[in-house]
Amino acid sequence: MSQDLTQKWLGEIKTLTEQMLQFQRERDEAWASSQKWRQLYNTEAEQRRIDAKMYQERITSLEAKIQTFSGVNGEISLDADKTTTTQAEIDKIDSLEELKSQLLDVITERDCLLKALRLEQQNHSQTRKSLTTALGDAIDGLTQARSQVEKFKESQSQM
Repeated sequence: MSQDLTQKWLGEIKTLTEQMLQFQRERDEAWASSQKWRQLYNTEAEQRRIDAKMYQERITSLEAKIQTFSGVNGEISLDADKTTTTQAEIDKIDSLEELKSQLLDVITERDCLLKALRLEQQNHSQTRKSLTTALGDAIDGLTQARSQVEKFKESQSQM
């Protein structure tokens, strides 16, 4: 009888040990997964920041060109270097048609860049939502695994 009871307890201990090891593996996998998603999110966010900065710089440059060609708000640049550069560019233009053509090209390029920037912002927002959801799921899984390990430890200490 004592031998049977000992074997039963040894079997129970072995089963519980295997369960604990499985929970630890699942916890470690969930943690690794959350780290992977966190790294992916950070990489994506950094790329979006770089892209947004690049597009903003390009937009600023194009806006300056547009202002140069169209004389926005009737303002005249008082900066000597800017005036000289602008005058040189104007002197290169032979006709009003050429000026209109260049202005149209600049405006078209600006509009394309604005559309691309808006698309990138939307994509970034969607990516952030997806990665945040995935990260939340991974953390939930890790929390559940920890909870199961704690329950297992409590049941072990009660024995």
